Amino acid sequence: MKKRMIFLIPVIVFIGVLILFKTVFFIGFVPSASMEPTLKTNSVIFGTRIYGTLQEGDIIVFQHEDDVLVKRIIGVGGQEIEVEGINYTVPEGCYFVMGDNRHNSWDSRFWEEPFIKKSSVIALL
Repeated sequence: MKKRMIFLIPVIVFIGVLILFKTVFFIGFVPSASMEPTLKTNSVIFGTRIYGTLQEGDIIVFQHEDDVLVKRIIGVGGQEIEVEGINYTVPEGCYFVMGDNRHNSWDSRFWEEPFIKKSSVIALL
């Protein structure tokens, strides 16, 4: 009986950790300089998948097309913002995002559909 328990404890802990990282925590990797100086290239990031209302200034991890990206929220749903002389009205339930390193960031300014839907957000840093 004791031998079974010794075997089961690591298995239960392993499954618990897997569940936590699929539902509560997020660990990722920053492969580019788009968020420098805030997040350095090749940094490991740690975030949460459980969050409340997202606001301007929050850094999020999200799905965009086939990529997982990390950017800062510049505008939230219902807001009108001006970026580089262009006016945007952010739809409800969406975000306009940009990298902190504006000269080296592929972000909302360049996408055909510049807004990230709330459902695309994976985690908050």
